[in-house]
Amino acid sequence: MNVIIFGATGMVGQSVLHASLLDPDVDQVLTVVRTPTGIRHPKVREVLLDDFADLTPIEHETAGYDACFYCLGVSSVGLDEAAYTEVNYEYPVAAARTLVKINPDMTFVYISGGGTDPDSRQMWARVKGRTENAVIATFRNGYAFRPGMVQPTFHATSKTNLFRTVYAFTAPVFPLLERIAPQYAITTERLGRAMLRAARTGFPHRILENRDIR
Repeated sequence: MNVIIFGATGMVGQSVLHASLLDPDVDQVLTVVRTPTGIRHPKVREVLLDDFADLTPIEHETAGYDACFYCLGVSSVGLDEAAYTEVNYEYPVAAARTLVKINPDMTFVYISGGGTDPDSRQMWARVKGRTENAVIATFRNGYAFRPGMVQPTFHATSKTNLFRTVYAFTAPVFPLLERIAPQYAITTERLGRAMLRAARTGFPHRILENRDIR
């Protein structure tokens, strides 16, 4: 199985990259990045892309892949709707529309978030809801994952300072939270494995809440 990862340097992207490198069923991983990651591994091939709204320069690199894990995104903190929409809607939709032409049978997993709703009054939830709908409409095997609180494992780290602080503070109680409230919490390890499962066997539902992903 060959997979593409967008956002391989983010916390969720790191998790699915780690899971892919450990998985004997994964033969090749293509990471699409703006700046080099520095990762060296026999399975990994890296391509640079300046504008994630236009995949034309790398189209020829994306043929022959079975799954795409789209983990690229930004927090809504400090952003207006236009800026947030560019990264969290326009970029993933551009990737989906390009890849479906080249690999129409591929599985496309979009990392969304708990509370996402296209009719929400909250800007971030509304934008991500639109993205979910677009991905599912584009791919026969398109999925939206809505993880809740994600706790990093295997040295995965968030790029956001605030989130890193929160994760460090909650780490001691996270195992208990996972047991008593599985609908709200998940580790990056579980999330990465679930994404690979979607590529292998699919899921009964196209939108997966945190409990479904576990």
